Amino acid sequence: MEENGDRRDAESYGVLLYYNYISIPDATSLARFYDTHCRSLNLFGRIRVGHEGVNATIGGKLSALEEHITVMNSNSLFDGTDFKLAPCGHPSNEKIARECGFTSLSVRVVKELVTFMSDPLLKSPVISNAGRHLSASEFHYVLHQAAGFAKDGNALQCQARMQNEDLVLLDARNVYETRIGKFKILNINTLDPEIRQYSDLASWIDKHSERLRNKNVLMYCTGGIRCEMASAYIRSKGAVLICCGIWQLFGGIQRYMEQFPDGGFFKGKNFVFDHRISVGSQDKDVLGTCLICGSPFDDYSSRCRCFYCRMLVLVCYNCQGNYRGRYICELCQKHDNVEKPVPLVQNSQLHQELSQETFDVTETEAETSHDSSAKPCHEHPTISVSDRRRKLRILCLHGFRQNASSFKGRTSSLAKKLKNNVEFIFIDAPHELPFIYQPTEPCSQQISPVLLEKCKKRFAWLISPNSTSSDENRWRIAEQQFDPFQYKMQTEGFELSYSYLQDVVLKNGPFDGILGFSQGAAMAALFLEQQQRSGQVSGLRFAVLCSGFSTVSSKSVEGFIKCPSLHIFGDGRGRDRQINCEVSRDLAGLFDKNSSVTIEHDMGHIIPARSPYIDQIKAFLLSFL
Repeated sequence: MEENGDRRDAESYGVLLYYNYISIPDATSLARFYDTHCRSLNLFGRIRVGHEGVNATIGGKLSALEEHITVMNSNSLFDGTDFKLAPCGHPSNEKIARECGFTSLSVRVVKELVTFMSDPLLKSPVISNAGRHLSASEFHYVLHQAAGFAKDGNALQCQARMQNEDLVLLDARNVYETRIGKFKILNINTLDPEIRQYSDLASWIDKHSERLRNKNVLMYCTGGIRCEMASAYIRSKGAVLICCGIWQLFGGIQRYMEQFPDGGFFKGKNFVFDHRISVGSQDKDVLGTCLICGSPFDDYSSRCRCFYCRMLVLVCYNCQGNYRGRYICELCQKHDNVEKPVPLVQNSQLHQELSQETFDVTETEAETSHDSSAKPCHEHPTISVSDRRRKLRILCLHGFRQNASSFKGRTSSLAKKLKNNVEFIFIDAPHELPFIYQPTEPCSQQISPVLLEKCKKRFAWLISPNSTSSDENRWRIAEQQFDPFQYKMQTEGFELSYSYLQDVVLKNGPFDGILGFSQGAAMAALFLEQQQRSGQVSGLRFAVLCSGFSTVSSKSVEGFIKCPSLHIFGDGRGRDRQINCEVSRDLAGLFDKNSSVTIEHDMGHIIPARSPYIDQIKAFLLSFL
């Protein structure tokens, strides 16, 4: 009975996708409604609200999702919205679910529902100018006719009959999506732009306009939203790009596969941006191939990524266990003249023991890819390519009671000034902290000042002996007044944080360097110290430690840590009220002075991003390029 109950529980779970380009009079109010309503139903996922409409990918119990659909349908704004609800199992891999945004609810007000133009100064096309929608059956009929399977029958209403030589099928998805599934029809010209990200599609259209000129263009994507903007862009080109007609698959591949369970003209799997990763049809053909050995393979669950551009790549289970080189995607090999990877070491026991889970990684806007990967970063022979072809990848550790998102925001000015040379990768620490606040009056029992759902979780690398990580969804009154010297009491939790960082480096690396702020700097030093003592190789070439301190857990003596380091902290004029400059100097003393650089500033408990400090920071980093 219990087993059957578990099965029913798994079957009652689902994923809901929908979008609607409509005029939203008050996006902020609608976002607040979404936040309250979805939390009341225990739904999670991503909802983007803008003045031009809504784009949602959410998950939860099927009954809750059905109730959500009913509520949204009662609002006239959502008349005609195509709610695509798919039953599925509950997320079984928490790390993948977290990467896909399926462990919490994220509701944001945005300027664009999907980012189409890579240049923010360029204006996106007017969505009302998008191509005509074709239902799944209409789309199939057109392909059927154009492919020559039927000699009879009338053309679709309002549409001249398309001859196969006048028809092109345009895939609006990213290359890693098209590699595991696509429409394949004999005698029909199919265009795969082979783009890393959707914002690259506009430039591809501009460069290949002759392949679309005077053609009937049929477009498709996962759920339909990407075709809206892309078809509008093609039509906006006017005399520059004259097409006979532009049509798009309404509801995308998902609706097509529902209509044609055997796959119809679609072969392989449909890549999706949630915990399911991909959805197949009754047709079990495997279109994808392993990057390393070329064998049939189409499973992205290991989240392997290209060393250079961080795009997802397919690496079969056998090669994940045996290969010790860097994964280099086909686009980097093709366009950047990078040599194809060759297996270097066989039967890596380390890879066989490592979990295939991924980590919640936040990358800066200067980067071109998504959040995480799964590949080794140990010191090993590498393919011959100049490091100047890429930026320095720096792993960033936030301070006490911060998170990856807040630290990314605090370093945005720094990232902007270093964007041509550096990629910052931010992660949350493993110790989750409770929400605490100071009452306005002693012994006050007042309600917490901020709604909990408005707050993002806070984390730490090191905690005090009497602390515990907390998953409690409530506020807690602080046991004492905030103490600027509380860091001296945070001496526990290193083992978990060290193991966590090891896995991050192994699965998300390689990284060129590590940057830590405040407690993150202390943790970075401890990590490097432990790596050196144990004889392990992380591949980190340098450390940047900002407003750091040496913990009592440290066993290092002066000059013990043999890693080039940059130490940035206040110069003692009293503006950094949290970490005394002498404490930061003590931390700097643990590193080899022959490869250590110190920058003292007058700007408090921050990382300075103005001259002359930014010039000194840049000079240190450029020495590693």
